[in-house]
Amino acid sequence: MLTTTIVYFLYGLAFFSMGLLVAFEGGRSADERLRKALRPLIGFGLVHALHEWLAMFDHILLQLGHSNHPFLSGVELALLAFSFLSLAAFGSFLLSKTETAQRVSLIVPLALETIWVFGLANFMGRYHEAQLLAVADAWTRYALAIPASLLAAVGLVAQQRAFRQAGLVTFGRDSLWAAVAFGWYGLVGQLFVPPSPLIPSNILNEPLFLELVGFPVQIFRAVAASAAAFFVIRFLRAFQVETEHKIAELQEARLRASEQRETMRAELFRRVVTAQETERQRIARDLHDETGQSLTAIGLGLRGLATTLTKNPDRAPDTLHQLEALTADSLSELQRLISDLRPSHLDDLGLPAALRWYAGKVAERTGLKIRVDIFGEEKPIAETVKIAAFRIVQEALNNIIKHAEATSAFIQLSYEADQIRAAIRDDGRGFDPDVVRKRQTSRPSLGLAGMNERAGLLGGTVIIEAGPGQGTLVEVKIPSHPQESEAE
Repeated sequence: MLTTTIVYFLYGLAFFSMGLLVAFEGGRSADERLRKALRPLIGFGLVHALHEWLAMFDHILLQLGHSNHPFLSGVELALLAFSFLSLAAFGSFLLSKTETAQRVSLIVPLALETIWVFGLANFMGRYHEAQLLAVADAWTRYALAIPASLLAAVGLVAQQRAFRQAGLVTFGRDSLWAAVAFGWYGLVGQLFVPPSPLIPSNILNEPLFLELVGFPVQIFRAVAASAAAFFVIRFLRAFQVETEHKIAELQEARLRASEQRETMRAELFRRVVTAQETERQRIARDLHDETGQSLTAIGLGLRGLATTLTKNPDRAPDTLHQLEALTADSLSELQRLISDLRPSHLDDLGLPAALRWYAGKVAERTGLKIRVDIFGEEKPIAETVKIAAFRIVQEALNNIIKHAEATSAFIQLSYEADQIRAAIRDDGRGFDPDVVRKRQTSRPSLGLAGMNERAGLLGGTVIIEAGPGQGTLVEVKIPSHPQESEAE
C-alpha cells in the first residue's frame, strides 16, 4: 500500500513540477510558436498531476475499506481526458510552422475529443455501471493518451531539429530524449490499463504487465513521466541561454557602435584639422600674394619718399597719391579676405543674398560674367547647411577663376522639399574627369576634396560633370535639416 501510494505521489509530483517550471520559464522564449506550444503543456502537467493525486487518494480509501464515490471517479476521468487533450495540443502546436497552421492545429485535440465523447456515448448502452468506469478509463487512454503522447513525441523531435538549426545542440538532445520518454510513456504506459471488457484491455492490462516484468505499470509510468519532465525542464534552460546570447549580441553591437562612433569622431577630427590647415594655407597665400606685397610696396614707397622730399620735392605729391592708392587697394583686399572668411550678408540677409553679393564682388574683381538664379521659395535651413552651400559655391568660383579660363558662370540655387540644390556651371575649357581622378589618388585636389567633405559630412553629395572644351558643372545636394550626428 505504502509503495503504491508513494509511486502515485511521485508520478503526480513529476508532472506538477514540469507544469510549474514551464509556467515560469516558458514565456522567455523568443520563438512565439514555442511559447504558444508550452501553454497547453502547462495545463497537461498541472491537471495530470491532480489526476494522479486523486487516484492516490482513491487507492488509500480502497486500502482502508471505503468504496470509490461515483462523482469522484467522474472527476478523475474528466481530469485525465483534459490533461491528454492538452498534451495533444502541445504536440500539434510544435508541428505547426505558420500562424495559419497553428490555428488549424486546434482541430487535432477537438477531433480526439469528438472521438472520445462518441465512444463514451456508445459504451453507456453496452456496459452496466460496474464495468463502465473501467471501460471509460481504458477508452480514454486508448483514444486520447496514446495519440497525444505520440503526437508530443513527434513534436519534440521537430523541436529538436529547430534547436539544432539554432546552434543549441545540447538542448536539441534533451528535446529528443523527452520525445523518447513521451513515446514510451504513451506506447507502453498507456497500453496496459486496468482490466475491462473493452478490447484489448481484457488481455493487455495491468496484471499482465506485472506478471511480465515483475513490477506495477504505475512504476513504469512514474519513471517515464519523471524522465519526460526531467528532459523538458532541461531544455527549458535553452531560453536562459538564448537570453544570454541576445544580451551578448546586444553588448557586442553596442561595442561595435561605440567603436564606429570613435572611428567616425577621429575621422571627423582629422577632416576638421585638415580643413583648418587648408584654410590657413589659403589665407596665408592670399595675404602673401596680395596684402603682403602691397604693404611691402608701401614700405618701400615711404622710404623712397624721404629721398624724394629732399632731392625732388615736386614729385612728392605724385608719390603720395601712389601710396594712397596702394593703401586703398590693400584695405580693399583685406576687406575681401575678411568677407571671404565670414560674409556678414550670410547671417544678415540669408544664402540667396549672400550668393548674389559674392558673385557681384567676384565679377567686379575679375571681369567674369556671373548670373545667379534662385528657384523655389526661400525657407529656413540649418546653419551648417547654409555655410556649406556658400563655401562650395565659393570654392567652385575660385576654381573657375584659377583654372577654367571662362568668360561667364551660372549659379542656380533651388529650394526643394527636403533639400537644397546648388549648381555652378561655366563655359571654360573644362577637363578630363578620369585624369583628375587618377591625379587625386596620389595627390588629391584640395578644392574638390573640400567640396566633397563639406557635403558628405551633412549627408549630401557633390556631382561634377566636365569634358575637355565643354565647360564644367558642379552640382551639390544637401538635406535642409541633416541629422544631428551628421551635422556635428
